[in-house]
Amino acid sequence: MTTDTLNLDGKTFVPADQLPIPEWPCVLSERPQPTLTVKDNDLFLVTDTLGNIAGCLGDDTNASMGLFCCDTRFLSRLELQINGHSPVLLSSTADKGFALSVLCTNPSMDGGSRLEGGDKLEPDEELNDSSVFDFAPLRADTVGIHRELVLNGSLFEEITVSNYSTSPIRFQLSLSFDADFVDLFVVRGYGRKHKGQLLRGLHKGQEESGEESYLKAIASELSLAYKGLDGAVMESRIEFVHRLPDYLTGYTAVWQLELDTHEKQTLGYRLQMLTNNRPTSSVSAPVTLIQAKAAELLEHQEWRQQVTQIRSDKNTFNRVIERAEQDVYLLRQSFGKGKVLSAGVPWFSTLFGRDSIIAASQIMMLDPTIARETLTILADYQGKNEDEWRDEQPGKILHELRMGEMARCQEIPHTPYYGTVDATPLWLMLYAEYYAWTHDTDTLERLWNSAQRAMEWIDRSCSKTGYLSYERHSKRGLANQGWKDSGDCIVNRKGQLASGAIALCEVQAYVYAAKIRLSEIARLKKRLDLADRWQDEAKDLKRRFNQDFWMEEEDFCALALDGDGNPVDSITSNPGHCLNLGILSPEKAYSVAERLRAPDMFNGWGVRTLSSLSPAYNPMGYHVGSVWPHDNSLIALGLRSLGLIDQALELSQGLFDMTLQQPYLRPPELFCGYERTPDNAPVKYPVACSPQAWATGSIFQLLQMMVNLVPDARNNCLRIIDPALPASINSLSLHNLRVGPTLLDLEFERSGNTTACRVAKKRGNLRVVIEA
Repeated sequence: MTTDTLNLDGKTFVPADQLPIPEWPCVLSERPQPTLTVKDNDLFLVTDTLGNIAGCLGDDTNASMGLFCCDTRFLSRLELQINGHSPVLLSSTADKGFALSVLCTNPSMDGGSRLEGGDKLEPDEELNDSSVFDFAPLRADTVGIHRELVLNGSLFEEITVSNYSTSPIRFQLSLSFDADFVDLFVVRGYGRKHKGQLLRGLHKGQEESGEESYLKAIASELSLAYKGLDGAVMESRIEFVHRLPDYLTGYTAVWQLELDTHEKQTLGYRLQMLTNNRPTSSVSAPVTLIQAKAAELLEHQEWRQQVTQIRSDKNTFNRVIERAEQDVYLLRQSFGKGKVLSAGVPWFSTLFGRDSIIAASQIMMLDPTIARETLTILADYQGKNEDEWRDEQPGKILHELRMGEMARCQEIPHTPYYGTVDATPLWLMLYAEYYAWTHDTDTLERLWNSAQRAMEWIDRSCSKTGYLSYERHSKRGLANQGWKDSGDCIVNRKGQLASGAIALCEVQAYVYAAKIRLSEIARLKKRLDLADRWQDEAKDLKRRFNQDFWMEEEDFCALALDGDGNPVDSITSNPGHCLNLGILSPEKAYSVAERLRAPDMFNGWGVRTLSSLSPAYNPMGYHVGSVWPHDNSLIALGLRSLGLIDQALELSQGLFDMTLQQPYLRPPELFCGYERTPDNAPVKYPVACSPQAWATGSIFQLLQMMVNLVPDARNNCLRIIDPALPASINSLSLHNLRVGPTLLDLEFERSGNTTACRVAKKRGNLRVVIEA
């Protein structure tokens, strides 16, 4: 055995390329495979519908499958086989969010032994190769296999195997594991010239026995590891429980099972993720799957008791709300001592500036504590230095934080990366909105200096042109730094890419709203100098914006101004974000609202990101023709603010109709922009995140649009202005709604075109004013 070893926690690891690893054959299925996704805090798992991760499929398909933590894939193969065959799927679900369940059975099997190439031997023929196994005939649907996989700080799996025949049976069950420990950015397609070294743990006795013992070892655990270019050692430690494998061959655990009629046996494992011999996940893992499920269910129940309970009189509507509540819970992720909403699974399960802020704002009616934690954590990371590699400047709010090997080795600038133009004004808007809901003076005071630094960054950035613009400085940063951040989306009416420093229309609206709202807070703090200055700057910005961004020929607002100050004159959804923020004059706002509902923009499910009349339009394009639920919920809020209630309800109904046709009734990150007809369903975007934070948040933002709550916790008041339920529901209740220190139960009931509201219960002295 080689002497090139690494000792870790009493275990010996050797380079994987120095071991004679026998290949346990993969079972290829039809491609591409549908997937199941489960998440718990900073862990997520993506499998096929059998619960498998078929590592033999290569890089060309199902690349997102695996077990991930801290931007690293700790499991790249997890394949269950029965007598060397893939089981037959009966049913599977990931409905719980943190767990998936699979029911499957065996196909029909003849006697003999299957070789890697598919040849057969007779059962009594001598078998001396670890890739060969013998089995007796099995009729189809004889063996029942129930897989349950649970995430809670580790991955737990239990497999219950049942014999449903009238006679004893004998067969082989195997689980093949592998871990490539690749960075999530590699999974997403980023090239990487160099990588670290894969390691494999030796089982007890192998150090002395030599390499032959690796081919058929008796062991209770399996260790897969990797030493990164930064020296960090990451390990997937698999500990088998219940019935231990009869032997391990390479990275495959094999059980030779004999079951009497209607007998059941259970086997399983726990997979721990370790970095430098410490748990990688921020969640303390229990020991057993039962404990993991109990801990998850208890935490979920405790959270549900603290947040607003929202229900209607229609079961289908309630199922959408319940799923959105569960997804908010699942997307909560720990960063330091607090939890914020990660942006989405699988690609963006991390802290995002823009996404986390907008999602926190969307769900303020559900759970305002997420807004507080989001503000606090982002303030902790607020920019301090001038750093072109990370696009960092003092006072700036981050775009994205990553923790994988590529970030640690400075191959990408996400430590964190600050290449976003809108997160900073959005942070200021959330700061003011959170205070309006809670009157949390402690948080207001604690973050006041961060708010001033954020405004100073905005002012410095606006000093040249008067508008907040972006331009990439980092060589590995984003070319476009608004919410539409793909490389092909900032186009003019001819479909040509805009160049130079880009000033997006919605970003100017965010700056306007931030200055208006912060001026009110400054006045409360007796900083009249700041209050007056920010108020005057907001008025001047509004005047210039209505002049410079307005396209008279189109009677619409430009997407942006380019580096030369010329309008980027395509018709897009971006101006819809301006409607609710007051930067457009009333007549211009109504013109934008009307244009967004034209057939080239509104496809029946929602408003497209780009007009279908544009040369750059592509219904399958990420930002050039697709439909985004969060984009539309912000537009709906804007329509409501203009008094266009019927139009806002029509838009919200389209989004709910779309959601009702999605797996698990979960709104996707985006979907394709094809026109809605009586005969078609919403067309799936191939790699949309699901669950995704601001898509989930759009459900609550649309509910907020309907009931139209205007909190003023500082003055101990809640205004409910002209609530309006859609025709699809008759009543809606909000229980445990928190405004300041008061808890409220509100009930809304529709009669014809009128929606009434009553205060069913109040715990506190809040004044509730209902305005028709």
